[in-house]
Amino acid sequence: MEPLRAPQDPQVNTTLSRVDTKPQPPTSGAPMEGLNPTPAASTPDQEMPLTIGLLPGETVVREGKAAILFPSANEVFYNPVQEFNRDLTCAVVTEFAREQMARRGVKVVVPGEKERVVVNLADEKKEETEMPTGEKGGEEPVVTASVGEHCKNGLRVFALEVPGLRSVTANDFSAKAAALIARNAQHNEVTHLLQASQRDASMLMYEMRGKKDRYDVIDLDPYGSPAPFLDAAVQAVGEGGLLCVTCTDMAVMAGNSGETCYSKYGSVSIKAKYCHEMALRIILHSLDQRAGVYQRYIHPLLCVSVDFYIRVFVRVHTGQAMVKNSASKQALVYNCVGCGSFHFQRLGKRTTQGTHIKYSAATGPPVGAECEHCGYRHQLGGPIWGEALHDVSFVQKVLSAVSGNPSRFGTARRIEGMLSMVTEELEDVPLYYTVDNLSSTVHCSTPPLLQFRSALLHAGYRVSLSHACKNALKTDAPPRVLWDVMRCWEKSNPVKRDRLSESSPAHHILSTEPMIFLQNSACRVSIWCRSPSGGGISSDLEDRRKQGQNKRKNQITDATQLKSFPCKRFRKGKCTHGEKCCYSHDLQQTDKME
Repeated sequence: MEPLRAPQDPQVNTTLSRVDTKPQPPTSGAPMEGLNPTPAASTPDQEMPLTIGLLPGETVVREGKAAILFPSANEVFYNPVQEFNRDLTCAVVTEFAREQMARRGVKVVVPGEKERVVVNLADEKKEETEMPTGEKGGEEPVVTASVGEHCKNGLRVFALEVPGLRSVTANDFSAKAAALIARNAQHNEVTHLLQASQRDASMLMYEMRGKKDRYDVIDLDPYGSPAPFLDAAVQAVGEGGLLCVTCTDMAVMAGNSGETCYSKYGSVSIKAKYCHEMALRIILHSLDQRAGVYQRYIHPLLCVSVDFYIRVFVRVHTGQAMVKNSASKQALVYNCVGCGSFHFQRLGKRTTQGTHIKYSAATGPPVGAECEHCGYRHQLGGPIWGEALHDVSFVQKVLSAVSGNPSRFGTARRIEGMLSMVTEELEDVPLYYTVDNLSSTVHCSTPPLLQFRSALLHAGYRVSLSHACKNALKTDAPPRVLWDVMRCWEKSNPVKRDRLSESSPAHHILSTEPMIFLQNSACRVSIWCRSPSGGGISSDLEDRRKQGQNKRKNQITDATQLKSFPCKRFRKGKCTHGEKCCYSHDLQQTDKME
């Protein structure tokens, strides 16, 4: 396994970490003057630096195991809201390191877990005794590059809380921030792991493109868009390495400026209800496109939309044959401007014929000139990533680790909730609808989310919620089925049709009768109820319901009008009336005759 390293970035904080048993000299070039980097000849046996004192105006911000010195003046940036981001990063990178170390036969358990600890974060000596070494004093270090938050990720996540690291390099383009990184490394007594640096992040990663120099983990967390660093990042990360990217320019990725989004990420964003998931798929498309230039491809592990930003964790692999699948993984989005229905058009087509795989151009478009539901035109967005956003097996491992050690993170409960929702999402269904937007389109009251979900399940389609929006529904049902459900709901919760404009989407949608739910009269009533165990209403039950209607209002007194089906004794073969048996005969007389 390659050890962990972290690259550095200008405008973005970078952290390098290593897992090898012997400390190596810094890989990022000459140390910055005045930053007190770790000497190259230092060893784990040397004494840790003493905690330094506070300068005038400085305060201490505590998060996880880190105590960060923070100046009172607005010289550097620290965002406490992103504690969830840092906790999640720590959990994901820890699980990644656990898998990497398992390949070397080393079992990693962080403090607080029930299993025995094989590698301890704070004990460098234990690393020497427990972790096998390779040639030349150990295998290549695992490199982690963290950009943004003035290397809060590098100091806390990598240097203090991720097991099995050999070295960490924290980089920031700001001289004041880089100097503060060095002071915080001394304050937290991790100078034997963490080196501060002030360099251009892209240049640093470009210098580490060699196969033997690549980083195992690169974390990009810049101010705003990470687009300038993506090309260098996909080259500098090692084979099967972890690339973590944070995007905070959500205004661009959510559709407010589609042309700007295209210039940065090579994709046109659309302003729609599903914009947060579309933003995730835009950044994945950009990563895959840039990686493909160098015969590499990505495999998403976890992609989430949180608060005001999005966060993606992907593994980067090399393989010319697999890169050919890239076109078939991308898709264009046709979005109706009237009703919000959307359709997908893959950029490429992949056909498997036995062991032979054929690649060809896709055929389309999947829609007409006008929307079939409301008559409005379509917007064209994308291309976006059309495959799964998460690796469910990996997410379940992270969730299990967080649930087994909830005291490790301050946001553990939120992480558990987020990852639990992620594991339940439909993997093969891109984007989602929102119930409130469907109701707003037809100007009716909003149906309960559970009832709407039950209606789709009753119709035979798959449904799940989405972590990106609380009212979202991901389903493989086509748009016509969704509008049929809304038409049925509108019949029981009618709108004032005379107030609807004839050119409005609501008028076009409601003027069409539901098709799928009018196959029998009972479906319209039972669609909002729990589906019966038998899969529907039997014909015998429907006949008995019809016979029992108004039986109390119009009671029958004439015996000739009574029900004519046989009695219970006839079914048992005990009735003496034979074929003439009906409920009109005297049952007591039948008993005497027996």
